[in-house]
Amino acid sequence: MKRKNFLWAFLASIICMIAMVGCSVATNSVSDTDILSSSDDAEIRKRARIRLELASNYFESGQVQVALDETKQALATDPSYADAYNMLGLIYMHLNEFNKAEESFRRALNIKSLDPNIAHNYAWLLCVQEKYSEADRYFNIAISSKGYSSLGKTLMAQGLCQLSAKDYKEAEKTLLKSYEIDSLNPIVSYNLASLLFQRGDFKRSQFYIRRLNNSGMSNSETLWLGLKVERVLGDNIAMQQLAEQLRKRFPESRELTLYESKKFND
Repeated sequence: MKRKNFLWAFLASIICMIAMVGCSVATNSVSDTDILSSSDDAEIRKRARIRLELASNYFESGQVQVALDETKQALATDPSYADAYNMLGLIYMHLNEFNKAEESFRRALNIKSLDPNIAHNYAWLLCVQEKYSEADRYFNIAISSKGYSSLGKTLMAQGLCQLSAKDYKEAEKTLLKSYEIDSLNPIVSYNLASLLFQRGDFKRSQFYIRRLNNSGMSNSETLWLGLKVERVLGDNIAMQQLAEQLRKRFPESRELTLYESKKFND
């Protein structure tokens, strides 16, 4: 079963947007294991934190090289700063320098071994490299962290990774858990609906894709999946409504071309 999941390429190329919950690099985290005790060390960490905040802002605005320079300055100021190594890993992953990214995340985890944000980011790097069993291990470290505020996003990322690994049974379980936490997440909804459709569970697929297409967060891909689901279930009225949306909103889309060519299996 060949699959190109909704926004998978987007997730893989734009590190900070969805899957990379650690993109907010926890610069004010109270869970640092490298607790500062002297005023000199506190001042060093303060200067490094300012650099890291700048790096995060530059990274999120797409100024990657400037972010890299600022992160290196933060580490030059404070070589024991785990969050800066985490940021460095994100930047190198964005630049497809996976060996450097892995070294950076490992150094961060050597300092803060159970930090869920770092574990999440490292898991995603492993997933991108198709090291699925290792990725699962680090996703689970993040998921099992008490009080973790980004649980839904990490479950989503783990579910997408399991889809990439063709572990469809586990992917369904994981995406359902993510959906329970955030039922408005369009990526989770689409991937659940798509997976269920591929497995022949059409009624359940219809539930998720209809909710998504009625939510205001639909696009040409979600409408096309909805069309295919309604076609299998024989709802011609729903098909007509979805087709009309495709024509009005996405007249140049590949999905409209497929619909008009009646290529429902593509």
